[in-house]
Amino acid sequence: MRPYELTLAGAATEIRERRLSPVELVDSVLDRIERVEPHLGAYAAVAAEQAREAAREAEREIARGRYRGPLHGVPVGLKDLIDVAGAPTSASSRVRDGHLAAADSTVAARLRAAGAVLAGKTHTHEFAYGLTTPQTGNAWGRGRVAGGSSGGSAVAVASGAATFALGTDTGGSIRVPAALNGVVGLKPTYGLVPRHGITPLSWSLDHVGPITRTVEDAALVLGALAGHDPRDPASVAAPATDYRPEPEPDLTGLRIGVPTDHYVDHVDAEVAAAVRSAVEQLEALGARPVEVGIPMARYLLPTLWGLVAPEASAYHARTLRTVPELYRADVRVLLEAGELIGAGDYLRAQRARTMIREAWAGALSGVDVIAAPTVPTTAVRAGQESVTWPDGTVESVADAYVRLCAPANVTGVPALSVPAGRDSAGLPIGLQLLGRPFGERTLLRVGHAYERTRPARELAPVL
Repeated sequence: MRPYELTLAGAATEIRERRLSPVELVDSVLDRIERVEPHLGAYAAVAAEQAREAAREAEREIARGRYRGPLHGVPVGLKDLIDVAGAPTSASSRVRDGHLAAADSTVAARLRAAGAVLAGKTHTHEFAYGLTTPQTGNAWGRGRVAGGSSGGSAVAVASGAATFALGTDTGGSIRVPAALNGVVGLKPTYGLVPRHGITPLSWSLDHVGPITRTVEDAALVLGALAGHDPRDPASVAAPATDYRPEPEPDLTGLRIGVPTDHYVDHVDAEVAAAVRSAVEQLEALGARPVEVGIPMARYLLPTLWGLVAPEASAYHARTLRTVPELYRADVRVLLEAGELIGAGDYLRAQRARTMIREAWAGALSGVDVIAAPTVPTTAVRAGQESVTWPDGTVESVADAYVRLCAPANVTGVPALSVPAGRDSAGLPIGLQLLGRPFGERTLLRVGHAYERTRPARELAPVL
């Protein structure tokens, strides 16, 4: 196995046991980037020389006995909304031409302290305001969308062009591309991972979290990121937790919520079958299925967009007036539309969010996790604007991809997307697990248990 093919946990073991040098790992990943990047467009910028120097420093530190932990010497891709001191934060937009970050974001600083090596900044849909990341191609299907807005991060991990990556998630932007590219994506509980130094889309819905090859890898990254930072007003002081799942998790007695609505409506038949099979696997491991209704389902999307649109427009108000021509047309239209939403409508959306959160707390009180599709269909073709369901309903691609992810953003509960096989076209399907606030350890335990029932996953066959 070549170093770039290693999982984060696997690479960490090899480095800790001195069987692999960080220099060898980083060189392997950089070579992989050089090979696959022309086909995929995952990166906005590659920091090759800085990465090699950081790898050499990691090698020297480890030789001196200063091993910082499982991220030490491991290359990471950061979504290009995340500030790294002295590097551009382009948000994949011409609006940010010439921008350089003055300081590290909280998550970049924590990764640096853990010894991770920045391989580069990954593409996002412009300012994270979209669900396709048009600059980037799907790692499993040429001509298919990568998903967004953390499409570059997911494609980099799926193709071996990063050992792990970070994304942000406002309406599914970690989980959608993770599902469409066959990798793991974790949206933590709102406030668990600080967002200081990250370009916002919607302050009351934004999250930051890991995209990895395995659930164990996601747990390792979350352990380095979680923790209070007073510079993020939403940041919470959660108890210190070891998120790593047991090697052989026991699911005996664990209650798996099986939705009877919302997550079963307008879902592709192959996606639905894969999720049913996953629930059966969890049952075989001792979990007990419990039917659960999804409360206030018809209010979820209107509430999400009622918050995102005015908050995004407020952040972009100055540049939307001074340099509107620098925005892509799709994003500019959304920002202009958001300015038409009045204060009363915004406050009603916030009130609806509070009611939805209370209703979901009741629904989750009877189960430990909910199992559902991450997205209702696999990766559509690039340029496709809508999905037509068998009953004749036509849905925009953006609404289709955000519909099943929105509940976790509106409520703030943690959500994990885990690969659950592929459809007849060979495109990945995602299983979504949702839990109670700060229930990440349970989610990761269930996800890891399910993952162990499946054959080892290979990297996407890009070349």
